[in-house]
Amino acid sequence: MQVLKQIFYIVALPLILIGLWALGTSGAKNFFVPTPALLAERFAATWFTERIFTDVLPSIGRLVTGVLIAIALGIIIGLLIGLNKWLRDFTEPVFEFFRAIPPPVLVPVLMIIMGINDSMKVAVIVFGCIWPVLLNTIEGVRSIDPVQNETSRSYGIDGFARVRYQILPSAAPQIMAGVRQALPIGLILMVISEMFASSSGLGFTIVQFQRSFAIPEMWSGIVVLGLIGVAMSFIFQFIERRILRWYRGLKEVENAS
Repeated sequence: MQVLKQIFYIVALPLILIGLWALGTSGAKNFFVPTPALLAERFAATWFTERIFTDVLPSIGRLVTGVLIAIALGIIIGLLIGLNKWLRDFTEPVFEFFRAIPPPVLVPVLMIIMGINDSMKVAVIVFGCIWPVLLNTIEGVRSIDPVQNETSRSYGIDGFARVRYQILPSAAPQIMAGVRQALPIGLILMVISEMFASSSGLGFTIVQFQRSFAIPEMWSGIVVLGLIGVAMSFIFQFIERRILRWYRGLKEVENAS
């Protein structure tokens, strides 16, 4: 029963929106807004072909690579800065400067420096995704309960063991919040980097459809992006539930008391 309830919550609103869409496009034909039936037909014809290997999978590969690099760098650098106050004071102004730079403006610069290749697109994703992970990691480490630190010292827990068993678990809720923020940023930057300079990929293909007035195919590309975003969200929730199982249990106990 619980599973059916969850399925209902997942599919109910999309079905309502599709119904409203079908109702709105049932009258006079609009060249720029296809009907749901036409979009579904073009979706299958466009994406269930070799295009999934030439455009979709390479885009997902660049997205996953960029996000994973950003998460790894964000956590490592965040731990180093969060554990050293002088380093935090030293780097904060520089970080604020770089964080304020919109990553899309770096695309032309990185094209000149790195050339038009996959490394440039991954670098754009990394630059945009690293900040929420990095800043949340720093804040998570900085806000650890001082009593925990004193207890670790009292028991002689230091070095890597302290990071592994005290720092990372304590900062994990905020680190995961940063990762959650980074995922949609990565998806947006993947599309933008492919729109600027590419001969394949989802962003490139959507622009080509738009320029050739293949409107239903263009909308189908946008649907693919939405489905990738939904898949990323479900995967993240699955991983988050396992990493923060202790945290959710603690919150349930606190709320029950």
